[in-house]
Amino acid sequence: MFTGIITDVGEVLSAQGRGDVRLRIGCAYDAGTIDAGASIACAGVCLTVVGRGKEGGRNWFDVEASRETCRATTLGRWRPGTRVNLERALKVGDELGGHIVSGHVDGLARILSRAEDGDSVRLELEAGGELMAFMAAKGSITLDGTSFTLNEVSDRRFTINIIPHTLQVTTWNERKPGDEVNVEIDMLARYVARLREVAGERDAAS
Repeated sequence: MFTGIITDVGEVLSAQGRGDVRLRIGCAYDAGTIDAGASIACAGVCLTVVGRGKEGGRNWFDVEASRETCRATTLGRWRPGTRVNLERALKVGDELGGHIVSGHVDGLARILSRAEDGDSVRLELEAGGELMAFMAAKGSITLDGTSFTLNEVSDRRFTINIIPHTLQVTTWNERKPGDEVNVEIDMLARYVARLREVAGERDAAS
């Protein structure tokens, strides 16, 4: 589990494979504190550490991603030099500064526009109806691993505001119109929708 609070920005050092992919990601985390088998959210995708080390003064960890993960997320387009938001798994007793995030990406959204809004940046994004059904104004959303509050929500579009601190410590200052980002809907919204679905099925059967 994660919180959507980014703790480092990593850089893809290598990507090998054409189906399943093995990635080496440079990071500021002490490699000695990363256990094999640990989970790290990379741009919102929960990946399992299969190796770690330090070379040339730089810490790194290796992860593997399946063909399906590459297809369903932005991961399939990562190349050496790609910068990704990182968050290590939540520990018992850690401060929950964002919201509960699983690291299981539900789909993609595309940035339509970017505008200055006071000291912040306002983004308008577009997503498919299957994702929009789980969004509500003032609700939570995870985009590229970052926890955000939804501002406005319509049939296919939604907006967020990004504060200066988030722009400085994540990859969001690099995002521009046309870019796609990973989306994880709020876990609570997912279960509420399922409960309503089950209730509807029971009503129909009675």
